[in-house]
Amino acid sequence: MFTVDAFTDSAFQGNPAAVCLLETPAPDSWMQAVATEMGLSETAFLLGDSLRWFTPAVEVSLCGHATLATAHVLYSTGAATGQVDFRTASGTLTVKRDADGMITMDFPAKEVTPATVPPGLEKALGAAPVRVGQSAFDLLVELRSEDEVRSLSPDIEALGAIDARGVIVTAPGTTTDFVSRFFAPNVGIPEDPVTGSAHCALAPYWADRFGRTDLVGAQLSRRGGLVRVAVRGDRVHLAGYAVTVLSGELHV
Repeated sequence: MFTVDAFTDSAFQGNPAAVCLLETPAPDSWMQAVATEMGLSETAFLLGDSLRWFTPAVEVSLCGHATLATAHVLYSTGAATGQVDFRTASGTLTVKRDADGMITMDFPAKEVTPATVPPGLEKALGAAPVRVGQSAFDLLVELRSEDEVRSLSPDIEALGAIDARGVIVTAPGTTTDFVSRFFAPNVGIPEDPVTGSAHCALAPYWADRFGRTDLVGAQLSRRGGLVRVAVRGDRVHLAGYAVTVLSGELHV
């Protein structure tokens, strides 16, 4: 069992994920109990090349930072050296590491289509949206500025009434191309520190706006993190670093 800080090159920043390397198949109920015990936004379970992700409340079908964390564990322990292919609920996810340790993941892009503002959203966020869109997973809300995204103090319980996995809040950046925050109370995560899967929607959204396919996003949670994105047709490459902060064994 490992704890890895993902989308950062410094410990205690980025998004912590637990990574459990299974030797034999485990019941879903046991994996959910372990994820609840770990209390992080995601716990990844790897058996051979099969990868699954659980929040403290539910299993999810796509997770970026826990995939990055799992790949980092394989590379840092010597269990993998070249390309890694994970079999997941979202298809095969390919991961590579370059010479300086940056890990790049090949994920499905999530198109954002225009949406109407759900009742109660503006009050729950405490901010007026400039644009609202919907991806396959989440509601995407664009605000006017980076400062407005950073200063948000939303009503998390009220956001839980929104019919979506989570709410991505974003704006143009000042030192990066764009910024974001991610709130997902419906899957047991009030605010996620750095969200790879949200960038599967953010990357094509901002690439279309800027007319460029290679961008850098900053997630403005308390811990913070950087996600380098590149739109390649119907795929998005997500790249970042990771740091192992804990390793051990489960005794149950």
